[in-house]
Amino acid sequence: MASALRPPRVPKPKGVLPSHYYESFLEKKAPCDRDYKKFWAGLQGLTIYFYNSNRDFQHVEKLNLGAFEKLKDEIPWGSSRDPGTHFCLVLRNQEIKFKVETLECREMWKGFILTVVELRVPSNLTLLPGHLYMMAEVLAKEEARRALETPSCFLKVSRLEAQLLLERYPECGNLLLRPSGDGADGASVTTRQMHNGTHVVRHYKVKREGTKYVIDVEEPFSCTSLDAVVNYFVSHTKKALVPFLFDEDYEKVLVAPSSRPVILKPKKLPKAPAKPPKPPTGPKPEPKIVNGGFPRKLPASSAQPLFPTPGLADVTAELQKKLEKRRALEH
Repeated sequence: MASALRPPRVPKPKGVLPSHYYESFLEKKAPCDRDYKKFWAGLQGLTIYFYNSNRDFQHVEKLNLGAFEKLKDEIPWGSSRDPGTHFCLVLRNQEIKFKVETLECREMWKGFILTVVELRVPSNLTLLPGHLYMMAEVLAKEEARRALETPSCFLKVSRLEAQLLLERYPECGNLLLRPSGDGADGASVTTRQMHNGTHVVRHYKVKREGTKYVIDVEEPFSCTSLDAVVNYFVSHTKKALVPFLFDEDYEKVLVAPSSRPVILKPKKLPKAPAKPPKPPTGPKPEPKIVNGGFPRKLPASSAQPLFPTPGLADVTAELQKKLEKRRALEH
């Protein structure tokens, strides 16, 4: 008697390994570490992911390059020469040391990191033509990715909230991207720079025209994405403007039993006097020029609606009190 036909065995689905611009074994030593720890590491976008092995699908650590400042070669402690296998990644708030197996691997890591943070293929590294071609491909992928992604310095805050955040946390940056105050399909940029010994806050409109973003300065500048808008301000001030990025020490998110994230509120500013004099009602025009900044058109109206933002509900009220106090002192 013929046995019953059995369906063919279907192989179990296997996980898909993460896709990276570049990957290799990498030893990492953070400021809190006593020794180097070896990982399988991969660069994707502006993040380096660290895995326990090259067969793992889930990373155990990650490092955001949004606060990138520079890369530098390292000479190991106790050595009189550079073996070509150590380098240091300098971020705004920390320095992280890395160790690789060969000089070629070090130059590859430095090259790919510089490609994604500066959006250009580096020309001052020891690289072969094939390596440069790989980085040019990564550059095209990164530009396409950023065209569809919101920059990390974009926060859903109002004009007043943006001003107070830049004032409270200058170490986190001095350029913040936010929703357009008039409700249009665009954005606004808020900056805070030193001018004649005083910190000056400026606001710039970014209009959406088709697929382009147009910065409303004296000579309007067109960009292909919001990320390109940020790069415009950074490059045209020779990096005097730094995109605002909350460090982990500031952005504390606690997960409550209900799985609803609870954001810790920033510390409160000193309270203003109980009854400050009534501020003048007339609008106060802003200067057209920012030191090292951009000539801009004065807006028809400076009023902007407030955006309800969890964790920042008290910020606007505090800033309004502070502005009233300042105006009272001026008059």
